[in-house]
Amino acid sequence: MDSEAFDAIIVGAGQAGPAIAARCSREGLKTAVIERHHFGGTCVNVGCVPTKTLVASARAIRLAQRGAEFGFEVGALRVDMARVIARKDAIVARSREGVEGWMRGLKGAEVIVGHARFAGPSLLEVNGRRLKAPRIFLNVGGRAVRPPLPGIDEVPVLDNGSVMALDAVPEHLVIVGGSYIGLEFAQVMRRLGAQVTVVERMPRLLPREDEDVSDGIRAILEAEGVRFELGAECLSLARAGAGIVVGAACGDGREGITGSHVLMAVGRRPNTDDLGLERAGIRTDERGYIEVDEQCRSSAEGVWAVGDCNGRGAFTHTAWNDHEIVVANLFDGEARRLGDRIPCYALFIDPALGRVGMTEGEARASGKRLLRAKMPMQRVGRAREAGETQGFMKVVVDADSRRLLGAAILGLNGDEVVHSLLDVMAAQQPVTVIARAMHIHPTVTELVPTLLQQLRPV
Repeated sequence: MDSEAFDAIIVGAGQAGPAIAARCSREGLKTAVIERHHFGGTCVNVGCVPTKTLVASARAIRLAQRGAEFGFEVGALRVDMARVIARKDAIVARSREGVEGWMRGLKGAEVIVGHARFAGPSLLEVNGRRLKAPRIFLNVGGRAVRPPLPGIDEVPVLDNGSVMALDAVPEHLVIVGGSYIGLEFAQVMRRLGAQVTVVERMPRLLPREDEDVSDGIRAILEAEGVRFELGAECLSLARAGAGIVVGAACGDGREGITGSHVLMAVGRRPNTDDLGLERAGIRTDERGYIEVDEQCRSSAEGVWAVGDCNGRGAFTHTAWNDHEIVVANLFDGEARRLGDRIPCYALFIDPALGRVGMTEGEARASGKRLLRAKMPMQRVGRAREAGETQGFMKVVVDADSRRLLGAAILGLNGDEVVHSLLDVMAAQQPVTVIARAMHIHPTVTELVPTLLQQLRPV
């Protein structure tokens, strides 16, 4: 079979792939964009866009339920899950169509819908065609892990995608996994009206976070009625009439947790097992992630891996940054590296957690001399006025350089406020440049300088 020649091939139209395709188009390269399913990848279809849409609906419902606190009554409140999902689906569809339209409008680019696999080095097969290019970019994303739990094949289970297709609020949703995805859905479904129990193997939530952060998040969710079963070492699933029993203990006589629905939220895995990577000489690690260097280059000449599939970040913003690194090195003569970026992310419960840099535990383990400051959100006037005083702000600073090492903002607008600290870190400036700044009143961010003025040795 003869092969068709392209200058660049992008496999997967998630966050990084389309942006790389657009740059290749601007560079005058003959480009193929291959997508086997929905354009937009995880973020648009089953990640950021739909989940934040549901978070917005859930927040509106929660505020209506709290009307008496703000001086109004709404009467009987009824959640129409079908309309909630329809709103989410409409927003997702617009985003997905926008990405696909963008790709189909690129000059010199051909969009191919199908599943691509390597037939050899620099050679891909899709829909009976063979495509060859000196530059191939893999942006194939990931999917939810389905753990080998006893009974999992005998009961229906939901993942982060199928849970957002429900047309009715679950009576009792049992979520297996007390990490970022599971906790976000826990609050959303509780606010929509479901009973929610989170089952987690570890003795506390989010074990990668500091204990005070984990405890603060648990307190926020428990105050809304989310229940937790922690230290669940022996997980199993079984039918119980029309329900599902989640076993969470090892022979200690405790009964399992019976729910109407079960959501598995125990991690994600890369979509790399059906690409024929071995035929192209592309190495993966033991978890299936494509091994890459600091410029996202794989072990095969002329093949880059970007986004979730390279194991160097599991977020939309890290995928976008992968694209920036790749095009800067390829087309702009720059020398950008994955190792130069500062870790940052958010947990989008309400109020949110914004995180940058090291945890306090990691900073202590570094051996550096430290300064630390912590302030409860009750100190923030804007939070009191909004009736949102849960959480706290915390920073850890290098005592010698006065550079910020890490921060956690758990509270009102924490996912936005934390960027003022991230920018200081990125600028490689001491915290004094923001500690002496005059901020606008009344805002949440105005308390950041006050927080930094309270730094004390650890």
